[in-house]
Amino acid sequence: MNIEVIEVRSGVKRNAITLTCLGFAGIILSLVLFLSSSALLGPGLCIFTLSIISTVLGISKQMEPEVSVTLSPEGLSYHHRRGSLFIEWENIQRFDSPKSRDGLETIELPFIGIRLKKINPVLDMIPGRLATGLLTEQRPLLMSAVTLDESLEALEDYLNSEFMPLVVHEERYRGVLAMFGHRCEMLNRNLGYHLYIPIDCLDREPRAFLSLLRDYLQKVREET
Repeated sequence: MNIEVIEVRSGVKRNAITLTCLGFAGIILSLVLFLSSSALLGPGLCIFTLSIISTVLGISKQMEPEVSVTLSPEGLSYHHRRGSLFIEWENIQRFDSPKSRDGLETIELPFIGIRLKKINPVLDMIPGRLATGLLTEQRPLLMSAVTLDESLEALEDYLNSEFMPLVVHEERYRGVLAMFGHRCEMLNRNLGYHLYIPIDCLDREPRAFLSLLRDYLQKVREET
């Protein structure tokens, strides 16, 4: 199959080195102010606090992978600092920008949603560290899903059910995989997609990325 592999660079790493360098420079400057005069303690403390924040942000950005998404003839790979997840094209039913409602207004969520035909292949290969990280990062998505049709009582019931084993297509999952599977199923019911890629990890606008996905998938189907 003569289709080239496409790598989408992570947008999260932008300004990582700049933030880190500014943070270190600010820390040094604040220490100089601390040692120079007690009258400069206030400004020095402010600079020190902002510098620590800048340094932490810069280092966390540098820990992100260089490539966030890889498109290959076999499927789509999502790369996260906690691991990678591969999804075969044949298992993707649709992808688009998920939407939520804020009163009467419909808003697009800052993610690319992927609806699967079967969730089992994902649960069978996703690293535990990645599943745990996504469960934490997707809490805002969970709240958006609940505000659509469900009450806080329904949210509490769902959170309790996350700790129960999950059976999908006669396969049984426990622990963090069951929790991740429950989360995917719940998000699919309420938002229409199982998996979500944050748009801030992309090197282009969401519409451009969706167009890239559709064009690439069309080429794969034409070659098979």
